[in-house]
Amino acid sequence: MNSEWKITYFKPDRAEIFFKENEIIIAAEILSKEECGVILYDHKDKEYRIPFSKEGRRGFLYGMKIEGEGISNFRYNFYRDEEVFTDPYATKICGLEKWGAFKETKRKTFGCFSFEKFDWQGDVSPMIPLEDSIFYGLNVRSFTMHKSSKVKNKGTFEGIVEKIPYLKELGITAIELMPCYEYEECLVPERVVPDFQVPVTAAAHETVIKMQLPDRQVRLNCWGFQNAFYFVPKASYSASHMPEVSFKTMVRELHKNGIEVIMQFYFPPEIRQCYMLDAIKFWVTEYHIDGVRISGFHIPHRLLGEEPALKDTKIWCNYFPEEDMSVISNPVYKNFISNNGNYLNDMRRFLKGDEGLIEQMLYYQRRNPKEYSVVNYMADYDGFSLYDSVSYERKHNEKNGEDNRDGNDINFTWNCGMEGDSRKNAVQELRLKQIKNIMSFLFLSQGIPFIFSGDEFGNTRNGNNNCYCQDNETGWIKWKDSNFAKEILDYTRFLIRLRKNHPILHMKEEFRVMDVKGCGYPDISYHGMEAWRPDLSYMSRTVGIMLCGQYAPKGQDTSFYIAFNMHWDAHRLALPKLPKDEIWVRVSDTSEAVASFSEAEGANDQNQKNQMALVKGRSIAVYQTRKCTVKASHHKRKAQQKNKREDD
Repeated sequence: MNSEWKITYFKPDRAEIFFKENEIIIAAEILSKEECGVILYDHKDKEYRIPFSKEGRRGFLYGMKIEGEGISNFRYNFYRDEEVFTDPYATKICGLEKWGAFKETKRKTFGCFSFEKFDWQGDVSPMIPLEDSIFYGLNVRSFTMHKSSKVKNKGTFEGIVEKIPYLKELGITAIELMPCYEYEECLVPERVVPDFQVPVTAAAHETVIKMQLPDRQVRLNCWGFQNAFYFVPKASYSASHMPEVSFKTMVRELHKNGIEVIMQFYFPPEIRQCYMLDAIKFWVTEYHIDGVRISGFHIPHRLLGEEPALKDTKIWCNYFPEEDMSVISNPVYKNFISNNGNYLNDMRRFLKGDEGLIEQMLYYQRRNPKEYSVVNYMADYDGFSLYDSVSYERKHNEKNGEDNRDGNDINFTWNCGMEGDSRKNAVQELRLKQIKNIMSFLFLSQGIPFIFSGDEFGNTRNGNNNCYCQDNETGWIKWKDSNFAKEILDYTRFLIRLRKNHPILHMKEEFRVMDVKGCGYPDISYHGMEAWRPDLSYMSRTVGIMLCGQYAPKGQDTSFYIAFNMHWDAHRLALPKLPKDEIWVRVSDTSEAVASFSEAEGANDQNQKNQMALVKGRSIAVYQTRKCTVKASHHKRKAQQKNKREDD
């Protein structure tokens, strides 16, 4: 210890660190019966050990104030007997700045003191209501690492800023970042690593499957689902030496463009609930994030629900315990989010034509609980990408080095007739239609639609459904501009515009399947070959859903009819009869190109023969009501006369 330093002890009430130019105030939690303290390191790595004192101890919290010239320029660690470890509450970490800098032993880390000031420029959260939200998931590195991203700062927070014009044009309202706090991405051979795919998808049955890495094999953990430094942005995701500034700049610029930031956190079994709460509050207050997606173990649902500072923060968990519903409900600003049950697997099965799913599909399509919101997704970072889900039936994880044993074996996918890439037009056309069907499921369901980056233009992972270690073209987003990719992107943009323009497609409250307004139509109704008589039998794969626009806020919206046909043959569905001054107009059809429909949403489409919608095999058609003008009425009469002659 330097004799010129002044040491003062105090009894803290929580773990935290304060510092200024020549002063450090440390409050640390260290579970130890023996000697423990702080190690300071100068620029030459010379060590100065300063023990904690019983005078500054409260339970296992230790407090110490160190004063001295240039003291805050030092790095620091804690020690406990012979063990040296880095402060889990450190707000800046040194030692992990370079991505993938593997050594034979684990890289040494230090806590550091950061003095970078930041101008938030009056930053305010967009505070987008959940019913208006559209989530877009991404991995900071893989999002822009590929050369096709055409950004200057590849794989960084700055790269995301460069992509803001694209995100804004796409129409999403929030990006959801995979773990981008500091963690050791180099998987050292002697360390045990989890099967990263399990914790997010298994919900209440979360477990960690531990696997021993083969001798001398080194891989990168591109996902970050492990113990980490939860109070620090990842330095290798920054294009500068100031990751704190890089992250804050990204949040500020996204907010300026009306886009929220949601961060994903994974907490292993050893992480305490109070620590989880501290970490989440820190990111909300210090980095202005708008929400968190939490997976892992022992999630503190009740603590999160009772915390006043998080009442405006979106909190997305896999599930909620029934006993915590009373604190999760927020009557002022609904902010809790859960996955919509088994949406992904059941809707994939419905998509490929499995029987016995029609009622389950209808339930998922309208589900919108009062206490919290639900997220609907058909692909995420784990499992198959959206394109791969219509191109592969079996996982192809050989490149992971685990003999294809990792990842889910059952994915409920269909390859449309050929495993992997295909040049056959029939296969490609069917895959394109199936992808558009998936997008229709997502954006025409109540609840929050979620798409993972690249799925909006058909990104592939080559059949790898667990690419946690693929820091290459398999794991990176390939920014495609083919006609196939453009059609998917155009259709996605169309659906997002349609959803945003019509509140009946994203209601605040769940439909009641009743005509509570006495207007002649329920808020939502179901139809089959005859109006009001849906076929809900075990073998049914077709149904029509009508959303009555009079139930939108202030009753100011048009009505919609969504015709689902997941059977391989074409089917006719009855369109409900409308008032005399309205007609049904087809505004989209997944069996046709987006360009075949005008910007006026089907204004050139004619009224359907005998109020019947012919829906082609494995297709979804959307109809919208239009006021019937004189000219339109004339065409309607002419069409009816022509149809009558044909029938005769």
